[in-house]
Amino acid sequence: MTSATAAATNAIQHTHQQQNEYMKGFHDLLKIPSISTDPAYKAEVERCANWIVDEMKRIGLRNASAIPTSGHPVVYGEWLEAGADKPTILLYAHYDVQPVDPLALWDTPPFEPSVREGRLYARGVCDDKAAVWGILKSVESMMAANGTLPVNIKVFFEGEEESGSPSMEPFIVANKDMLKADLFLICDGGFDPDNPEQIYAVRGIVGIEVTVTGPDHDLHSGMFGGVVQNPLHVVGKIIGSFHDEAGRVQIAGYYDRVKALSASEKANLDALFDPQIEDLKKKAGVSHFWAESLGTLAERGTALPTLDVNGMWGGYQGEGTKTVLPAQASFKATLRLVPDQDPYEIGRLLNQHVQQFASDTISIQTRVSGEGWPCAFLFEGPVVDALNQSYFTTIGKTPKWMRIGGSIPISGMFQRELDAPMSGFGFGAGDNYHSPNEYLIFDHFRDSMDTFIHFMYKLAEPGVVS
Repeated sequence: MTSATAAATNAIQHTHQQQNEYMKGFHDLLKIPSISTDPAYKAEVERCANWIVDEMKRIGLRNASAIPTSGHPVVYGEWLEAGADKPTILLYAHYDVQPVDPLALWDTPPFEPSVREGRLYARGVCDDKAAVWGILKSVESMMAANGTLPVNIKVFFEGEEESGSPSMEPFIVANKDMLKADLFLICDGGFDPDNPEQIYAVRGIVGIEVTVTGPDHDLHSGMFGGVVQNPLHVVGKIIGSFHDEAGRVQIAGYYDRVKALSASEKANLDALFDPQIEDLKKKAGVSHFWAESLGTLAERGTALPTLDVNGMWGGYQGEGTKTVLPAQASFKATLRLVPDQDPYEIGRLLNQHVQQFASDTISIQTRVSGEGWPCAFLFEGPVVDALNQSYFTTIGKTPKWMRIGGSIPISGMFQRELDAPMSGFGFGAGDNYHSPNEYLIFDHFRDSMDTFIHFMYKLAEPGVVS
């Protein structure tokens, strides 16, 4: 057994010995409702950031602080004492969580962690507080067991990933020296020992809110219906214009920068996705998927851009009937982008499309927010080999490498502004991300921490991180 293997084994044994204490602390973190998208929770997001800073200081990270931004704080800490001959790894996760609606569908309160049949239920338990806690507890165990870390680390925990990371790009630009590293490790994703997967590309994202305004106040529909244009009807027209019958997005220029997959990449993705089609239908609660003429499931779900309306509102929505012609109607939409689409360009194209529906009877306001760049991670080389070996050491399997349809806005910002290689690692060993009854499988979470510790020691080996 090499000294590095022995050190990793010591650290892993420490995590197992301390698991009950570690889980108590995890429960405390999960109790904080750090919902970044709702301004009513701003103080709770800040409380969560400060709680994590205290934990960082306790376990020995240096320069730990909650750094203000124009939005929610960045939590930062570092330990740079492994030596100049060791690489510096920037570890990213986010401590903010999704809203809990619909609350009635939760079996137990979302911010009162509940353990049932080996699963821990709470909002954010997978996405992404598992990574926050997994990183901190792995670092604590490596320090406690061996008195040192195998690599230099910088820890960057974001507080607004679930709201599109609107403050992160200027923060990164202003703090390039602080964030400089040899490898960025994006710890936002899942860990499934039965079917391990590792992402190598994520889609970008653009969020938009559109408000259509007609009269300056709600009107009696009997008196003004058919005379004053109804904003709700215009919202319906706009939404109906977004796709053709096949499901292709109808915004001019939307596909201009989209690159087709190579034959080998398409074959690899299809081989991963095709066996899952029926399971994915069950998971989605549908019997048929949509837009099948545009490409295979893998292409549509990961390698083609999308546009989805996430919510719409306007007019009367209470019990019974109210004969009103509303003054305003609105909707929100998100667009998932692929390389080499530019989220700022796409935002402009979307606004141009929507403004075509404005007239002398209707005004339209658009608010584009949360632009996130698509991003490609390492797909081969020594870092990928080290991660594969770490998985195999822990669970006897190597992960399947794949694109995902979701977005991690900050990954594209790191890639564009800091120009360092990037990989990913997931601690979220569970399901129901963004849904009621989000849960973490405890045994799988422990496996993820074991794998992560092995990976840290692998990254310290000469030549792995250049």
